[in-house]
Amino acid sequence: MAELAIATSGLTKSYGGVRVVDNVKLRVPEGSVYGFLGPNGAGKSTTMKMILGLVRPTDGRVDVLGERMERKNRLEVLAHVGSLIESPSCYRHLTARENLDVVRRLKGLPASAIDEALETVGLANTGKKLAGQFSLGMKQRLGLAAALLGNPRLVLLDEPTNGLDPEGIHEMRALVRALPQTHGTTVLVSSHLLAEVEQMADHLGIISRGQMVWQGPLERLRARARRQLAFRTTDDARAAALLGASAQDGWLLAPFAGDEAVAHSSLALARAGIGVVRIEERSESIEDLFLALTEGRGL
Repeated sequence: MAELAIATSGLTKSYGGVRVVDNVKLRVPEGSVYGFLGPNGAGKSTTMKMILGLVRPTDGRVDVLGERMERKNRLEVLAHVGSLIESPSCYRHLTARENLDVVRRLKGLPASAIDEALETVGLANTGKKLAGQFSLGMKQRLGLAAALLGNPRLVLLDEPTNGLDPEGIHEMRALVRALPQTHGTTVLVSSHLLAEVEQMADHLGIISRGQMVWQGPLERLRARARRQLAFRTTDDARAAALLGASAQDGWLLAPFAGDEAVAHSSLALARAGIGVVRIEERSESIEDLFLALTEGRGL
């Protein structure tokens, strides 16, 4: 079993008696890109802030990189963690290099760490341009560079593609996907956009109304998708009776049971004198599964 970069047990946060995070058990394998997915207001940011010690849990436990996160050792643990939570912050009157130098000094890192971080996020050639003149995409990259200073073992990114143009989104995805291989960094990336997470992550955790509703490798969720065989024939009424299929939107739908079953079905239709006009395999999308989980319908 892989080591866990983040493990929470019973993690709960209440405000005014309302549980915004409810008994969350998070398991983030080391070396993974873990997509933390859920609708806006589901509890993603609050969970991430509790992991970082920025918000005190009402109840529960947080372990980061094998250490229990407590007030007495928080700074020691966070020395190996980078984060970009909500909108990136920077000193508008300083350059990218000067902004990172402030962070670098706070972390006690060598000056060489700045060049590596700027190169990693594609800001090495910004020169004397002030951060206040940066586009939103450049500010996002600067925030990520600050998170990556010193090659942390773990990085938490909250909605890192927010507000980016298509090119910026593509660049951010590629960078996040590459971090475990290029830097040995585990990444927890949150989003309310399934399409974004699906293109970055290999593990997935889905949270809805403060509760975890699914967690595991992305491929395991894909394997839960229901597969169907869709037919159109010259006599749908007889074909439906013969195959035990249901009619929907001009198609006959039957459970997919493998290639051999498809061959038998088409042969049975032919023997009955029913022509097959079209036949195709269909599978639920990840989006279908996500909606079923977040709407409480289960899989």
